[in-house]
Amino acid sequence: ARIYKVVGKGTAQMATLAAGVKIDTLTGLGNGFDTTVEHNHALLVGGGVGVPPLYRLARNLIAEGKQVTVVLGFNTASEIFYEEEFKALGIDVYCSTADGSYGVKGFVTDVIRQKSLTFDYLYTCGPLPMLKALYDATEVAGEFSFEERMGCGFGACMGCTCKTKYGNKRICKDGPVLKREEIIW
Repeated sequence: ARIYKVVGKGTAQMATLAAGVKIDTLTGLGNGFDTTVEHNHALLVGGGVGVPPLYRLARNLIAEGKQVTVVLGFNTASEIFYEEEFKALGIDVYCSTADGSYGVKGFVTDVIRQKSLTFDYLYTCGPLPMLKALYDATEVAGEFSFEERMGCGFGACMGCTCKTKYGNKRICKDGPVLKREEIIW
């Protein structure tokens, strides 16, 4: 299955390719989520195209014997995907839609509040406004995977640089996953 969003020339070109076509691409850059962090109950929160990376993470955490709850956020019901795949893992899955057409009306933070979800670690991937809202609405340690347009993809152009408590970091090379305690908003 193809899971990506057309946002520029590269993804527009990918959208024209037939399934099974091999392409030469530079992927797997930067870092990923750390499942070795000590916690018992992880909350995974994904928004839009930030959902797919959390599916593999959920599978890995479950394999390690950790409890997982998932919250997925979308604009409208027609955009929802991966809900059933997460449920098939045997975990609690909650959805929100900004327009209220499915699940909790509002945002992922509304789900956390309305459902009184408890967790001791947060993993999240999605658009910047969602990440900021989660940062403000939660207090537990966690990891935030940033979606950022990247010029070169390997740290040379500095186009995806962000400030952290430990200096500037390039999302393509030093991220995309940053620890909560290093993020400066």
